[in-house]
Amino acid sequence: QVQLVESGGGLVQAGGSLRLSCVASGRTFNRYTMAWFRQAPEKEREFVATISWGGGITNYADSVKGRFTISRDNAKNTAYLQMNSLKPEDTDVYYCAADVHGSRSWGQGTQVTVSS
Repeated sequence: QVQLVESGGGLVQAGGSLRLSCVASGRTFNRYTMAWFRQAPEKEREFVATISWGGGITNYADSVKGRFTISRDNAKNTAYLQMNSLKPEDTDVYYCAADVHGSRSWGQGTQVTVSS
């Protein structure tokens, strides 16, 4: 089981930016596929973005393409989600996930609130 700790959430005005970080435990971070999801109360968790272990392949939900950027620093065991041009509908709890050997681990989540 991989331990994940997210940070960087907060309150921001519409049009603003935030950068989320996710620090992972373990010595094989460079073998994890990393992803970000988000979830609103009483809604299903939805995919936001994913990045391959080497960082060369990324994918995004249509709702965030062109505004969000996922990246990673394997030397720091950290994945990032840069969020620009934030909208009120981006308000959610954001979760980091690590996929390795068919198993997924989750962080505890960080709240992002975008005011209009």
